[in-house]
Amino acid sequence: MDVVLSLAALVALSVIFLIIAAAIAVLEGRPILIRHKRIGKDGVAFDCLKFRTMVTDADVALTRHLAANPEAMLEWHATHKLRDDPRITPIGKVLRETSLDELPQFVNILRGEMSLVGPRPIVAAEMPRYGAAAADYMAVRPGLTGLWQCSGRNDVSYDQRVQLDKQYVRTWSTWQDVLIMAKTVPAVVRSRGVY
Repeated sequence: MDVVLSLAALVALSVIFLIIAAAIAVLEGRPILIRHKRIGKDGVAFDCLKFRTMVTDADVALTRHLAANPEAMLEWHATHKLRDDPRITPIGKVLRETSLDELPQFVNILRGEMSLVGPRPIVAAEMPRYGAAAADYMAVRPGLTGLWQCSGRNDVSYDQRVQLDKQYVRTWSTWQDVLIMAKTVPAVVRSRGVY
């Protein structure tokens, strides 16, 4: 199912891919895609693909912003996200709100690094926050969408996210995957918890 649906999506969305790539190139320059190390099944790291939504010196911009804003530093440590993220470009904001920045992950699915449904891929720095649930996270391939994605995303606390990932793994079924994919569409349209 992963392979067939991902191939179909890549073909069906190819024009959108080209439009997004052209828009990033013209408005923000290169690179168009970024590769970000994420933790996959069995703890194996892989390059998660995304359309670039941040400025090219994102790490420097983040460090500078956190140093100047104690509230942002607390938010970053609590959620590993920022509501008002100075690194996001104008076109990046649109891509994130519509989740179009994640479309290149269909390639990760074809490579066998991700699945259509599963826990969203995390960086190594987030692994300690999973505690004992890290074993559940690493038992499956990360997903393009998942329970967290259609349950409020960033409006959900990190602890709740971990519990959702654990629940997904322990109660997995094909029917549950179909339901999650169906719920993802309205969740993306509403853009709830996206920042």
